Amino acid sequence: MSTATATGMRGQAGNGSALLLVLKLRTFIALIAVTLFFALMAPNFVSVANAVIISKHVAINAILAIGMTYVILTGGIDLSVGSIVGLTGMVAGGLLVHGMPLAMFGVVIYPNVVEVILIALFVGTAIGAINGLLITKLGVAPFIATLGTLYVARGAALLLSGGATFSNLVGKPELGNQGYPVIGSGNLFGVPISVLILVLMALVAAYVAQRTPFGRKVYAVGGNERAAALSGVRVDRVKIAVYMISGFCAAVVGLIVSSQLVASHPASGETFELNAIAAAVLGGTSLSGGRGLIGGTIVGAFVIGVLSDGLVMMGVSEFWQMVIKGLVIIAAVVLDQLQRRLAANTRQG
Repeated sequence: MSTATATGMRGQAGNGSALLLVLKLRTFIALIAVTLFFALMAPNFVSVANAVIISKHVAINAILAIGMTYVILTGGIDLSVGSIVGLTGMVAGGLLVHGMPLAMFGVVIYPNVVEVILIALFVGTAIGAINGLLITKLGVAPFIATLGTLYVARGAALLLSGGATFSNLVGKPELGNQGYPVIGSGNLFGVPISVLILVLMALVAAYVAQRTPFGRKVYAVGGNERAAALSGVRVDRVKIAVYMISGFCAAVVGLIVSSQLVASHPASGETFELNAIAAAVLGGTSLSGGRGLIGGTIVGAFVIGVLSDGLVMMGVSEFWQMVIKGLVIIAAVVLDQLQRRLAANTRQG
């Protein structure tokens, strides 16, 4: 009787471990499933040209999701990234088209492309720093703080041009500001530059998160903020840093999007924050903080990208696409909670 009971318990433990493994690999399984589905259902889905298009779309979402992952790992959220995308794109477009007027000297300075990029990156990072300061120094909840900067950044983007678009961002030879479209549309050894930027940023982000003291502090803050503070972690500095990283990533996306379109529009980046959050959650990042991997986020971004492009190729209505994405996000959160409970039961067993 005791032998049979022990055997049954081992069998249940084995089944639980197998289910736990499946849940841990759910993002990879989902990516394989949606890829196979659209390969069978959507004409021309499996082609080099379509793979390049999907990779460009994924790069935009994945870069944004990298910064979002850092924020979520600390138990926060950043709703302002979409607006930062629009604002930094408008900053870059305005500098290329109208330059920097210096009224007191009666001159206009036209920065070169490298300087335009650096200025736009600074703007995005600075907004991230403001988010971090609002949350840490003024005690504003992350949701409210970043919701406020969402509106401020979007309003600033509209004010820069009065709601108009900065078009034809190719620069002029006499001004020395040509070459901007290369960022989003150029290729290096046949690979889109935006994808190469993603690969570089993903490798750096993964290394920092897993192999550096800062990365360990990020996980510690998200796992137990009070315990992290008692162990000597400067929690406020870590939180400010992750919001700066998120703002920086959003600025990179703003540059890529505006250079791809060769135009800057103040509405660019709307709802981008939702896709970034979805990619992080699908990739296994816990919304409660302290658990998640950059690699998982990248796979989650591929799931979102393949799903979006596949639905478009099948002619599915944009409204139904929103419904499907929402259901996918809900399913991801439910499976994450199931994984946590199952892992806890397995440890107790």
